Amino acid sequence: MSLTKERKGFFGRLSERIGDALFMRQKIDEDMMDEIEEILITSDIGMDTTEKIMNELREYIKDNMITLPKNIKKGLTDIIIRLIDKGDRNKLSDKTPLVIMMIGINGGGKTTTIAKLGHKLKEEGKTVMFAAADTFRAAAGEQLAIWGDRIGVNTVMHQEGADPSAVIFDAIQSAKAKGIDVLICDTAGRLQTKKNLMTELEKMNKVVSREYPEADRETLLVLDATNGKNAISQAKEFNEVAELTGVVITKLDGTAKGGIAITIADEFDMPIKYLGVGEGMEDLEEFNAEEFAGGIFNE
Repeated sequence: MSLTKERKGFFGRLSERIGDALFMRQKIDEDMMDEIEEILITSDIGMDTTEKIMNELREYIKDNMITLPKNIKKGLTDIIIRLIDKGDRNKLSDKTPLVIMMIGINGGGKTTTIAKLGHKLKEEGKTVMFAAADTFRAAAGEQLAIWGDRIGVNTVMHQEGADPSAVIFDAIQSAKAKGIDVLICDTAGRLQTKKNLMTELEKMNKVVSREYPEADRETLLVLDATNGKNAISQAKEFNEVAELTGVVITKLDGTAKGGIAITIADEFDMPIKYLGVGEGMEDLEEFNAEEFAGGIFNE
């Protein structure tokens, strides 16, 4: 995973601030620890996760008898790696056929993420199909179909306002008939009421289970990193109504503080599958915990 773009955004600023806190001081004291804590919190790392990091950092300093501030960066990096590394869960299933349900609020980059993921999977040699099942957002199907045409992926869609489960049904039949490896379904762009969303998702999942029992499943939540703590609230809400298998964090190339990745991985025990780091089709990168944490110190 290349971290060039993230370094210009989240990593560049956080690395500079952490560096100042560590390397501009001659000794480890409470002022320095308070400054690190403040930096973590203002980088959109939640209070509970920040407290956990700081407690483990104090133990690391004590256990290793560290006296120089610059020598704690390895400990801080290792702590963050432990919080965000979910092992094989960080990787998208490589089994085929595979059905991926993509959910997330409108405006969070869900549709473009689907296009990027479809492109990435095609580059890996897999055949891909889209299902435009977010039928209640105006022109959502047309938007997905345009992306599909650009990257050479067929899109199954119905008219606006159609039953999302009917779209899923037709897409499954088409995917099976054509021997498609991965069916990516654009779904659930609303969170008005948990009950309605849960009912809609349950219905779609039942269709997949009934019509495509041999397919492996992923349910990915797309979150906009620029939304900061609001994105964390979205993760909590969606996690309560859907059996999420992972998160894709978008727009990590801009002004995003990026700490939400650490918070979501820790507080929800949620694997991060991909990072969106730009507008191009190639700008969707597989999440790597060691490189992500190491990027904080430009390592």
